[in-house]
Amino acid sequence: MSLAVNRAGWEALDCGRKVDDFIREEIQRHRETAPPGGEPRDFIDMCLQEIVKNKAEVTSGAGITEEHTVFMVHDLFFAGIETIHSTLLWGFLYLAMHRDIQEKVQAELDSVMGKDPSNDVTLAHRAQLPYTEAALMEVQRVRYVVPLSIPHATTAPVTFRGYQLPAGTAVIANLWSVHMDPEYWPDPERFDPERFLDAEGKVINNPDSFLPFSAGRRVCLGGLLAKMELFLLFASLLRHFTFQLPEGAAEPSTLGCYGITMSPRPFQLCVRSR
Repeated sequence: MSLAVNRAGWEALDCGRKVDDFIREEIQRHRETAPPGGEPRDFIDMCLQEIVKNKAEVTSGAGITEEHTVFMVHDLFFAGIETIHSTLLWGFLYLAMHRDIQEKVQAELDSVMGKDPSNDVTLAHRAQLPYTEAALMEVQRVRYVVPLSIPHATTAPVTFRGYQLPAGTAVIANLWSVHMDPEYWPDPERFDPERFLDAEGKVINNPDSFLPFSAGRRVCLGGLLAKMELFLLFASLLRHFTFQLPEGAAEPSTLGCYGITMSPRPFQLCVRSR
C-alpha cells in the first residue's frame, strides 16, 4: 500500500532536515573554535563541555549527547515561533486600536534611540524603555496566546477546595482567568500598559498574577529567550513603522481564534514607514 504525502508535507520535512543540518553545522563549528578549557561562550559550548566531561555517562546512555543538544537547540529557537507570532499580531492590532498608546511607545523609542534609523534597538536599551516593555507585557496579559497550561498531574492524593483528587489526576490551570481577574487587574478588558509601571515609571517585573509563560516547575523552558525576542521585534518594528487601521474600516474583533495558540481573527492593517 502506498501512502500519498502532499507537497506541503514534503516541504515541511525538507525544512526540518535543513534546520537540523544547520544546527549540526553550528555544533561542529563550536567544537572546532572553542578555546581549550575556556569559559563557555553560549549554550552549545556548555552542552559540548558536558558531553566531554561525562563521557562515561554518555556511553551508558545516561548523559547528554550531541543528539540531545540538537533537539534542545531546535526547541529553544523554534518551539516559540507560533506563540511569538501570535503575540506580535495581538500587539500591533491593539496598538492600531489605541493610537495614543502607540504614539507614547514611539516617543519613548525616539527619545532613547534618536532619529537615526541605523541605530538598532538592543537588549542593552531595555531598561531605558520601560513604557515599551510595559506595553508588550499588557499585550501578553490582555490576550494570552496560550490560555490553558500544559497538563500536570498530582503525585499524591490531594484535597482542593473540598474536592478529592487521587494521585495521577490530570490538572490543567486556567491561566486566562488569572489575567482576567478583576481582583488583580481592575477593568481587565481595558488595555493599559501603566498597570506594569510603578510610581517612578519603572517596570514591575514578575507580579504574581502575571503568568505569560505558565507557572510552576514546568514553566516554559524558552521563556527568557522568548521575552528577549519579543522585546527586540516589538520595539524594532515600532521604531520604524506605524500601524493603523484602514480608514473607514470597522473596528476589528478582539475575541480571537483558537488553534495551537489563540490568535486574532483576520484583520487589516496599514503599515507605514515612519
